Amino acid sequence: MNLADMLCYADIAELTRIAEAYDCTCSSHSKNELIQSILATVQRRDVMESRIGEMTGNDLRFLNFLVFEKRTAYSLEELKARAIGEEPSMLPKSSIVPEAPPELPKRSRKGKNAAVKPLPGPDETARNSITRLKRFGWLFNGFSQQTRFLYEVPEDVKVRLCDVLEKRFRTSLVSMDEPAAYRDERSLLVEDIAHFLRYVRDNDLPLTSDGIMYKRQLQQALELLSVNESLPAKGGWRFGYGRRFMDYPDRFSLLYDFSYFEGYVAEEAEKLTLTPAGRMIADGLAKPDPSKLYRFWLRLYKGPIPNLSSLVQWVMRLSGDWVTVESMNEILQPLIRSYYYDTPRDVLERRILNMLMHLGIVRWGQTAEGVHVVKITPQGKWLISGNTLAFEDTLNLGNPPV
Repeated sequence: MNLADMLCYADIAELTRIAEAYDCTCSSHSKNELIQSILATVQRRDVMESRIGEMTGNDLRFLNFLVFEKRTAYSLEELKARAIGEEPSMLPKSSIVPEAPPELPKRSRKGKNAAVKPLPGPDETARNSITRLKRFGWLFNGFSQQTRFLYEVPEDVKVRLCDVLEKRFRTSLVSMDEPAAYRDERSLLVEDIAHFLRYVRDNDLPLTSDGIMYKRQLQQALELLSVNESLPAKGGWRFGYGRRFMDYPDRFSLLYDFSYFEGYVAEEAEKLTLTPAGRMIADGLAKPDPSKLYRFWLRLYKGPIPNLSSLVQWVMRLSGDWVTVESMNEILQPLIRSYYYDTPRDVLERRILNMLMHLGIVRWGQTAEGVHVVKITPQGKWLISGNTLAFEDTLNLGNPPV
């Protein structure tokens, strides 16, 4: 439903709260006047821009979850999970602090007896975000017997919010001419899956007691691939981004996890073997599906980056031309939470843009002045546009050892 439809179903009390949020001048006793006044105000671009400009990072992340999801209704718990940014049971304690420290209370004459107000917990923060969106008329309770305990976002509000956010983001976007040199890996990762499976087919590959390839065989496998990668440094933290992310380089880790998840390889009795499905690819009788690979990456990396789906949507929308990585950082960092030792910049550049390059979704170049730039590929537009992912659709293959 659109905003006008939802306003018609809302009661006078809710309409009055929305009207007060926008300082509408109308009679609070006339439902028709309230609806007309709210519609006239909410549909103004400058009003929506003003409301978005006042939002904290938490609210912006929550809003981005909602505007890109295809679903039409949410339970309260589902909304709270999105407002927190992750399933509450999996949320690291370090990520639930508020956006800014609260103001210190004024000194009381009672001195030591003065109590400091506790910081809001994740549940309270989530409820506050939901309340704000309801007050803005961007979120409504359902109106039928079946949906009255659910929440809905008006479809036309979603579209306008996307447009306003994109306009806001583009004011900070820096475009560049095509660089003299750039990387376009397009179908290389899919081809390298076949190379790896042929290596498994043609070699005896023992595994350690932890199910990991020995260094010598791993190095041989890496040398067969189109993109050079070094082995992970010993002692560094590596978890959360895949089943074998701790032991293998980033790109190969994704390749290996996908091959294992799709049933192309099997780890049996401390030995890596090829399955019949893997042999079909190794023998050239079948090919891995790029769409499946992209969707697997989305599901896998959504664990540490819960709003990954909306972030790749913004990458697609903003990188139609060559744009600087630095300006993308400036725009999207407020939407990104750090993940343990990964800063928001690390998350965007190393975990998102770099992996999108490996997946053939973006080209990555460097200008003569050394400025890093990216641009979406035709394949990238097709993959991102054709693959939507539910918030709950996550593969937890590499959770941190807590």
